[in-house]
Amino acid sequence: MTKKKQKVGTLGSAFLGILGQLGPRFLPFADVATKEVPMGRLLRLSLFQVSVGMALVLLTGTLNRVMIVEMGVPSWLVALMVSLPLVFAPFRALIGFKSDNRRSALGWRRVPYIWGGTMLQFGGFSIMPFSLLILTGDAHGPIWIGHVGAALAFLLVGAGLHTTQTAGLALATDIVPEEKRPRVVAFLYVMLLVGMVGASLIYGRWLTDFSPLRLIQMIQGAALVTMILNSVALWKQEPRDPSRTNREGPRPSFRESWRAFTASGHSTRVLVVVGCGTAGFSMQDILLEPYGGQVLHLSVGATTLLTALMSAGSLVGFWLAARQLGRGVDPYRLARWGVVAGVLAFVAVIISAPIDSPLLFRIGTALIGFGSGLFAVGTLTAAMSLGREGESGLALGAWGAVQATAAGVAIASGGAIRDVVADLVTGGAFGSTFSSVASAYGFVYGIEVVLLFITLIAIGPLVRLASAKGQSSLKFGLAEFPG
Repeated sequence: MTKKKQKVGTLGSAFLGILGQLGPRFLPFADVATKEVPMGRLLRLSLFQVSVGMALVLLTGTLNRVMIVEMGVPSWLVALMVSLPLVFAPFRALIGFKSDNRRSALGWRRVPYIWGGTMLQFGGFSIMPFSLLILTGDAHGPIWIGHVGAALAFLLVGAGLHTTQTAGLALATDIVPEEKRPRVVAFLYVMLLVGMVGASLIYGRWLTDFSPLRLIQMIQGAALVTMILNSVALWKQEPRDPSRTNREGPRPSFRESWRAFTASGHSTRVLVVVGCGTAGFSMQDILLEPYGGQVLHLSVGATTLLTALMSAGSLVGFWLAARQLGRGVDPYRLARWGVVAGVLAFVAVIISAPIDSPLLFRIGTALIGFGSGLFAVGTLTAAMSLGREGESGLALGAWGAVQATAAGVAIASGGAIRDVVADLVTGGAFGSTFSSVASAYGFVYGIEVVLLFITLIAIGPLVRLASAKGQSSLKFGLAEFPG
């Protein structure tokens, strides 16, 4: 019996040894942990991304549909409410700068901003359901109170998620070693996607039998879960620094820091790349499912699966980005690969209409997710390297501000352009050759291809600069760029 147990124990040890050797090579993100920052700590920290994903799904997905269909709120008002969080997107650079230079009695600089963003999200979720009920006319009170309350709720949630994500990414940059940052960035974006997918499934399940009471319970539950997740994420993450308790001495202004950040010109080019590339990938966000239904005549169930396809493509992109960056591949080169994949994806989507190929359309959808995943991780990793020592918040905030603003403007523009072109096509403005509704969608996708080509042109000098250096641009600091 003893020999049998010893044999089983030996086999178990050998199996665990094999897993230990295979893990970092074949399991995604198995090697992001270090002795100083173990996997448990990284998983806890990533919970702030899960809470941000929950908020994004609620604002742009679930409430969008519920307010229009079940609650009868006018579409223009819903579009206005959903766009309000973008008001705070340009301020992400300022938030990052403030967190870089925070002086507090406790010696923290990132934690106060993450906690403040959490409280803003909690406050917005707390007043949101009751404001929405007033908007429907089923509750007592002037309708203008519902308008003001709903606008304030969306503004608070938007300000909170932008603040939390900016300071959270900066905190991740602070605590992980430089060589691990690319994989940690990809890991955090995977957790954002996990939060979005998980939240969408839970929200959909909870609202299967819709009622105002269930809506209130769901939004209040989101507020509570946000508080819990971000509290757990913050626990013992940022070490206290006594030097940050000193409120005396000179402190740089935002204008001075921004001027230093953009002094070389390469930082500005990076932001141009982020803006053009993000717009190129984002204009289709609200058009893919209608395109599948109107042009390729796919069922509701089939078009719903498009989101899963795009998410799967993004996951593969995140994993490949982390793997290649870990091997020293330059992030600008990686972002360029993502843009090329995006061009091929949109060409496939455009061609799928005239040849009536749902399969090609699905391949293009998955490639959009793949390319956008490579592009997002590559540009964010590059942005992490642009900040001077101790000023990663400004660089990450600038990236987030440009990325969020470009995405919001692109999504709104994509829908508007599609509607205008569709009206022109229906009126015969382009003749009989372009008389189908597919032409309106194809026009938007064509604009996206042009934007991605502009991105390729803009990113070219950055790739050549990295090649001339002969090393990953992760090692660049602001002072290392030529003036």
